[in-house]
Amino acid sequence: MNDDRTPTPDTAAAAKVDDTAPAADGAAQATHDVSVQEKTTQDEAAPLHRRGIKSYVLRAGRMTQAQTRGLEEVWPRLGLTLDDGPQDPATLFGRQAPLVVEIGFGMGGSLIEQAERHPETDFIGIEVHAPGVGKLLDEADKRGLSNLRVYREDALRVLDECLPDASLERLQLFFPDPWPKKKHHKRRIVQPAFVELVRRCLKPGGTLHMATDWEAYAEWMAEVMAEVMAEAPGYRNTAPAESTPYVPRPDFRPLTKFEARGERLGHGVWDLIFAREA
Repeated sequence: MNDDRTPTPDTAAAAKVDDTAPAADGAAQATHDVSVQEKTTQDEAAPLHRRGIKSYVLRAGRMTQAQTRGLEEVWPRLGLTLDDGPQDPATLFGRQAPLVVEIGFGMGGSLIEQAERHPETDFIGIEVHAPGVGKLLDEADKRGLSNLRVYREDALRVLDECLPDASLERLQLFFPDPWPKKKHHKRRIVQPAFVELVRRCLKPGGTLHMATDWEAYAEWMAEVMAEVMAEAPGYRNTAPAESTPYVPRPDFRPLTKFEARGERLGHGVWDLIFAREA
């Protein structure tokens, strides 16, 4: 999440194999084991939301008066839900324009800045935490922004159910939860299935832009992208040198206060930008 910002057990224990049983029974058990393995592989290849795994944790937080105002007064105009169904961006915004989606905008500072600096572009932000959604809506209203809409939903479901194929100019994933413990790596939003879901939504030439201040997560992102590109064409790395998968921070990504403080302390930030190939 931008700072500015167990799996269920398998069905009941399988029947024990009787060493004295006929060979046919052993063959049946082997077939059962193979089918379970195939199902496990298929489940792991599915997006997180289809496996019942969340890449986020909902936390309770105090709401300021401005945040409450955003949710109560501005949401009816700028808010979107899964129940609204598939969206046609041209109808949603009343014009044909490049569309950028940001997942996990936190308190919304960088997304507001981008929407204000680029009135020629339409933006959709996705965030599950109410204070951040409320603050973004309040700021968007105060600044008179008409090129911004917001989902307070699971981002993977929004991509899967609401966005048309080949509709995005860019998808932004800035500072997602790194889930540093190894046992939690399955919760990381950057997985092969996520990357494929994003590719479907991107226009040819559209980009997936990821940024993180956790070096281990940056390496994970690069490894996932390399794995996906090795299995099937569809992305190319825009990094200027083959020796690194990372790119310099582009001007269109605002520098957050947290990031600026980290730079002063010598902390690194890694940007990765991959373009969809036709």
